[in-house]
Amino acid sequence: MSVAVVGGGPAGLFAAETLSARGCRVTVYERMPTFGRKLLMAGRGGLNLTHSEPFARFKTRYGAASGRLDPYLDAFPSDALIAWAEGLGQPMFVGSSGRVFPKALKASPLLRAWLQRLTDQGVRLQPRAEWLGWDAARALRFRDLPAQRHDAVILALGGASWPKLGSTGAWAEVLAAQGVEVAPFRPANCGFVVDWSEAFRTRFAGAPLKSLALSFEGRSVRGEAMIAGYGIEGGGVYALSAALRDAIARDGRAVLQLDLRPDLTEDQLAAKLSPSRGSQSLSTFLRKATGLPPAAVNLIREANAGGLPENLAHAIKHVAVPLTATRGLERAISSAGGVSWSAVDETLMLTARPGVFVAGEMLDWEAPTGGYLLQACFATGLAAANGVAGWLANP
Repeated sequence: MSVAVVGGGPAGLFAAETLSARGCRVTVYERMPTFGRKLLMAGRGGLNLTHSEPFARFKTRYGAASGRLDPYLDAFPSDALIAWAEGLGQPMFVGSSGRVFPKALKASPLLRAWLQRLTDQGVRLQPRAEWLGWDAARALRFRDLPAQRHDAVILALGGASWPKLGSTGAWAEVLAAQGVEVAPFRPANCGFVVDWSEAFRTRFAGAPLKSLALSFEGRSVRGEAMIAGYGIEGGGVYALSAALRDAIARDGRAVLQLDLRPDLTEDQLAAKLSPSRGSQSLSTFLRKATGLPPAAVNLIREANAGGLPENLAHAIKHVAVPLTATRGLERAISSAGGVSWSAVDETLMLTARPGVFVAGEMLDWEAPTGGYLLQACFATGLAAANGVAGWLANP
């Protein structure tokens, strides 16, 4: 049997590997000149492949889609992904945060070994193949290629973030025309716009804020952030980005709360700040007494109309940062939205197009950074491949 996989990212490549190992003739069509470009981008940060936390907790990281993704994650949990990577000759290790990385701390060795495995299994890799939909005879249409006929199709075209790496979201219009329900795309794991003063923006854009507690709507996370010229970004912000994004869409703004010294109580901070500062300026005294870097001290000023308030201990623990908009999809790490769960059956086949399956970020789910994104891409890639195998056996 012949299977087309449209999209050469992790979900599509894993589906291709699974089906070719079962004897299917598989062609992977990729719009870009090379495969796995987003995987290589993730490798710039060490390639956080998955997370080591207890898997029952792991599965709760997918928000509204958690229950829907559960069976696919159960069928391919984090230990299975680790074993797969090590089977490609890439030893893994668990970092201090619980995140799992290859010891090489980059994606290129893994991707090279993976593409070689696919080639050895007989998978045909077709780059520069931009998918345009179907013709009247239900054959796949590609720009500058003849129509292609296959017995089954897996679409793994990604979401709509970082379009320059290949995930443009242009497929949404094609599927919507076929009667497939597609939820609008929204940025996920993204930065947010803050109306910084010009002096603060000019001086501190690019400055890190480390060892924070970030809070919004009753949820608090530990992490880091970075002041950007347009606002604020970073791992701690990304962990709260879905709730912040939705609040901005609902209310026009959201206020992110920062605790700049979460390991100290307000009383402990007050004790550190109680000695006389002598001839030191207030900002110098504050830096020396609390260990806060200049960016953090001036962030307190920024949050208090340009001055340092009398109750400094309280101000350090309660920095309000008003957010007015999300950073655009073109710079978001991932996207929410995509093919609605109501448009696919439990095998991830489109109910409007029998024999066509969907995997990866095309589906309407989102997750924080930390290995959760890649884990779900692999898990849904496997599920779509299993769905194809079952459908071909009983069409």
